Amino acid sequence: MPDEAASALARNDPEVAAIVAAERARQTETLEIIASENYASAAVLEATGSVFTNKYAEGYPGRRYYAGNEHADAVESLAIARAKALFGAEHANVQPTSGAEANMAAYLAFAEPGDTILGLELTQGGHLTHGSPVNFSGRLYDFVPYSVDRETEVVDMARVAELAAEARPRVIVTGATAYPRRFDFAAFAEIARAVGALLLVDMSHFAGLVAGGAHPSPVPHADVVTSTTHKTLRGPRGAFAMTTAEHAAALDKAVFPGTQGGPHLHSIAAKAVAFGEALRPEFRDYAARVTANAAALAEALMERGLRLVSGGTDTHLALIDCGALGISGLKAQNALQGSGIIANKNTIPYDERSPFVTSGLRIGTPALTSRGMGEAEMGRLADWIARVLRDPDGEGVREGVRREVAAFARQWPVPGLSDA
Repeated sequence: MPDEAASALARNDPEVAAIVAAERARQTETLEIIASENYASAAVLEATGSVFTNKYAEGYPGRRYYAGNEHADAVESLAIARAKALFGAEHANVQPTSGAEANMAAYLAFAEPGDTILGLELTQGGHLTHGSPVNFSGRLYDFVPYSVDRETEVVDMARVAELAAEARPRVIVTGATAYPRRFDFAAFAEIARAVGALLLVDMSHFAGLVAGGAHPSPVPHADVVTSTTHKTLRGPRGAFAMTTAEHAAALDKAVFPGTQGGPHLHSIAAKAVAFGEALRPEFRDYAARVTANAAALAEALMERGLRLVSGGTDTHLALIDCGALGISGLKAQNALQGSGIIANKNTIPYDERSPFVTSGLRIGTPALTSRGMGEAEMGRLADWIARVLRDPDGEGVREGVRREVAAFARQWPVPGLSDA
């Protein structure tokens, strides 16, 4: 945020300014290992807080319902062009304001309420919008869940094919929020074609890895791809969706007027910036380092005796089985937070604890990598995590680690804050 804007906030609302300052300090002095969080650049933050906040622009470039949109058209067209270039897509819609809205629009475009959809079970790594009964997806559509194998903790593609043949879904959804392995997009596409279904890939978590060439792209295989922009892609909080030319009109209609009204142009401007940053050569290096750091952290944790779901990772995230240590994911999350390490509790496959307690802990390396940390630092982080999780009730342990973490964290500037 520019200094001028920050001083305006301090002058006009010191109470909010103080909270913002406290959050800035928290981000600077803690280690962020929540897999879905990252740091946006100063340019992305500036665009997010730009004058486009003031503009209404229902419709699409060249087809707005309001006047005064020549610059809105320019910035949205730029964001669309950059998204298509970045991912090699035939069509992109950059208006969805969240991953949930992008998925809602995709379902609306390609299915009718009550239609059958295949999606990964929430407790085994799937997302709320992939069929959870408490979410709109599970309430409006007949979701049939697929699971991971109990032994390997990896998606069993033979079983997915069997379920698809039995259920004859209209759409098959793949992608996840807590799954440490890659999906076989070609195999999913083959299954979808065999049963006459459309394939939707939600790449919200690994979009930045795809953009940087560190993860296979779903675009050549899927009928529609949805994604957030604020995780590995390092953009603003928001989303986008891509599809083929054949389905472009249906997707656009499902976004507007199907699921939302006026787009958030300030966020779209920031998406254009983020897509532009991801098109640069240095972003490829970033994506490669994210996966290298995740592999190094996973290996270091296992060397220290911690069990990881599926035995490791080949993406940006891993899942620690806290139950193997005799504690819950909630206890692990709170103990680490008290030590200055921010992670999140998460269910693991065939978890016997509730989603509010869980047996797992989800960790990831996108944010740490954005701060410039490498594989050597992952070993030090693994030491801290192991120390805390082996003695989660030890106040002395937490206080000692917190002091070490704060001193360490201050050595690694937070992008967007240090260069603002």
